[in-house]
Amino acid sequence: METFVRVVETGSFSEAARQLRVGQPAISKTIAQLEERLGIKLLLRSTRGLTPTEAGESFYERAKRSIEEADEADYAARGAGASLSGRLRVSAAPTFASLHVIPHLPKFQAQHPNLDMEIVLDDGHIDLIEEGIDISLRMGALSDSNLTAREIGESPRLVVTAPSYLERAGEPRIPGELISHESIIYAKGSGRDVWMFRKDSSEVSVTLRGRVRISAAEGVRAAVLAGMGLAVASEWMFAPELASGHVKAVLDDWALAPIDLWAVFPAGRSVSAKARAFAAFVEEQLANLDLSKPS
Repeated sequence: METFVRVVETGSFSEAARQLRVGQPAISKTIAQLEERLGIKLLLRSTRGLTPTEAGESFYERAKRSIEEADEADYAARGAGASLSGRLRVSAAPTFASLHVIPHLPKFQAQHPNLDMEIVLDDGHIDLIEEGIDISLRMGALSDSNLTAREIGESPRLVVTAPSYLERAGEPRIPGELISHESIIYAKGSGRDVWMFRKDSSEVSVTLRGRVRISAAEGVRAAVLAGMGLAVASEWMFAPELASGHVKAVLDDWALAPIDLWAVFPAGRSVSAKARAFAAFVEEQLANLDLSKPS
């Protein structure tokens, strides 16, 4: 059933084989045996790929629920402290995952030694069903209201820069002074030029100006660390450098809108115990994050 579900969701034997880490002939044989046992045609093969028949669609929906319910039953029977097993496929932005997820994976794996993990690092919002993703970690506003999601963290946004830039250009004291500074613009996702600063009852809108626009968070980090200018970024993005003093936050008496982290799950299916456990684990790691400033 799991093989059939993967084939339907990916639309091909080869992609299902890749996700299940078996050879394509094994996938073809399994589907053929399933159709023979049921005595019905489950899939239609055409130049456009594989699509389920009406009977195949019905079998797919029930098979998917059965697999999820079996996983849940197994986990519940062994108790809340039981180890998870099987495979968990996670997607996340490369910079965030490198700083705040991957370093903590040994702890999660120690808790669940029978669980295999695949981490897909991608700054874009990939198709969870097509890629076989169990849980995706996404930041900012969710563009698709049909997604199954839970907020698991929130980070302040800061204006950050390297001390070397401040030595050269001086430190802005009010948001309006940012206009005369070089800014590094994060030109993807939630990146934008205009920011609203708030302090008590005051609000100030500022349009950042800069000669450098970068489409990936790791590039923004590199540019800030090189002393190229100021950037608006989440506290998460520069957590190690803020703690060490290699990056400094300015205008910290003014507030910017925070950025949210969401655990996003494939629509149309119940959330697995594995995905829920991983979301709770990431939430716990972020809650314990120490961003204290250097003495």
